[in-house]
Amino acid sequence: MQANDQNSTGDGNNMHNTSAIADEYSKHSDALHHVRTAGSIVMSPELFEKLYLSPQNAVKGDLRKTLSNPTPMALIGFAMSLTPLSCDLMGWRGAGGNGAASTGVFLFFGGLIMIIGGILEFVLGNTFPFVVFCSFGGFWLTFGVTLIPFYNAYGAYSTTGTAADGLNTQGFNASVGFYLLFFTLLCFIFMVCSLRTSVAFVSVFFTATVALACLVGVYFHAAKGSPETAKTLTVTAGAFAFVAGLSGWYIIAAQLLAAVDFPIQLPVGDLSTIIKGASEYTNKNED
Repeated sequence: MQANDQNSTGDGNNMHNTSAIADEYSKHSDALHHVRTAGSIVMSPELFEKLYLSPQNAVKGDLRKTLSNPTPMALIGFAMSLTPLSCDLMGWRGAGGNGAASTGVFLFFGGLIMIIGGILEFVLGNTFPFVVFCSFGGFWLTFGVTLIPFYNAYGAYSTTGTAADGLNTQGFNASVGFYLLFFTLLCFIFMVCSLRTSVAFVSVFFTATVALACLVGVYFHAAKGSPETAKTLTVTAGAFAFVAGLSGWYIIAAQLLAAVDFPIQLPVGDLSTIIKGASEYTNKNED
């Protein structure tokens, strides 16, 4: 009888231990399930805009749940190119030369990384970031190539046989000025479109547009022989470009903190729920 009681007690303990193990396993399974299905949670418009810099749009497939977010990478390419260039334009610590020392940065950070990021945005179906990143990637590649003597961008204008003398010619400066003029127009269009994204993104485009407009003035004044005015506008362009770069760094920090679910989040000033889309007004009128 005593042996039976001991057996019963042992069976009870075993059942208790088995139940505890099952409960613990269930907790771990629930946590693992939560991690695996986190990508299937419906994003709020604010979070989507913060991560992708675009108003939330519907696309087919689950690529956004499968692939990483390329937006921070492309923004790093932008900020790593623009911020040093802005310091060069302002002449901090004796820097200058229109950023010639950073040609490699323009080609690889600004050009390669931004174009790769833009292509990945295209794959995810994010039209606005795709156009922005590929356009700026092309801009940085063009800017970097212009500074490389091999491509003879300025040497073709020289009449002395010395390639560097072409940098001071009217033809070269006026030509670059027109290129920057139309890129300023493109950047202004981006700024208008960004009014449906966030305050931080609008800040990037507003300051970048002003910086580009000042650079247009730099090259046009250099073309007509007004070096003092060109110098003043160069410093002004550098100041606005520096603010644009800082805005880019802020968005990068906000996105990476959101990507790792950091307990401290940075607001970007979501505008997608304030400035409604045309389709929302159409649907409202139909209802």
